[in-house]
Amino acid sequence: MGLKDILVHLDRAPQAGMRLAVAADLARRHQAHLTGLFVVDIITPALGAADPASGAGLAELLESIRADALAAAARVEASFGETLRREGIAGEWRLTEGSPTELVPLHARYSDLTVLGQPDPENDEPSTGAVLSATLFESGRPVLVIPYAGRFTAVGRRVLVGWNAGREATRAVHDAMPLLAKAAAVTITSVNPRRGLGAHGEEPGADIARHLARHGVTVNVEHTVAPEIGAGDILLNRAADLSADLLVIGAYGHSRLREMLLGGVTRSLLRQMTVPVLMSH
Repeated sequence: MGLKDILVHLDRAPQAGMRLAVAADLARRHQAHLTGLFVVDIITPALGAADPASGAGLAELLESIRADALAAAARVEASFGETLRREGIAGEWRLTEGSPTELVPLHARYSDLTVLGQPDPENDEPSTGAVLSATLFESGRPVLVIPYAGRFTAVGRRVLVGWNAGREATRAVHDAMPLLAKAAAVTITSVNPRRGLGAHGEEPGADIARHLARHGVTVNVEHTVAPEIGAGDILLNRAADLSADLLVIGAYGHSRLREMLLGGVTRSLLRQMTVPVLMSH
């Protein structure tokens, strides 16, 4: 199954333009429908106000926040529409109001891929990290995360797959298949692989390479043994060595009182990523 529905979450952050450029390029190359989603959140900014007051003062504050958000949405919508026309792709604009952590995962369930941004501690909306976690773990769909630093226009030509033979990694490879099938180069790397039945097998990465080969994907298989170095650091370093423009990896975490707690490698990649990352859970 190919990519036919792509969702990109857009907001007023400066990096939203890069997310849109990546999403539009993917939509054009895969002849997919592109949906731009902007969520107007008036509650989070109001809670962060120094003194939201009460009664008429609170109503005035909320109305001011809403008007500001709608004005920003109009500017983003204009850019989105111009991108659709310039790239010659089909798409639609969605403007909703409510909690981004609830609405983005909801809309993501009806897309093949959702494009989100890496949280930027200096410029992002307060809920960006929470939106990413919620979409990763609650949408049931893959997420493509674009770093907040750097320029990325074409994604998926040289792909690095972080493989640990687990359920999440298997899900990620399956979800990335439309991208892997069109890639010029695919490398599968296992970090500190476990050998034997129920792990990586006698030859780490060989099984998933054979599976991909049956789908017409030619891959290079490698593994790294360096227990003293974090797996996230190894993957990012290897991505740089290969000039990879996409890293595919399973996302790990668990829920505690509805708050998603990210696993070590996932957390490390989301904090330090230098290349777009496709994650599935």
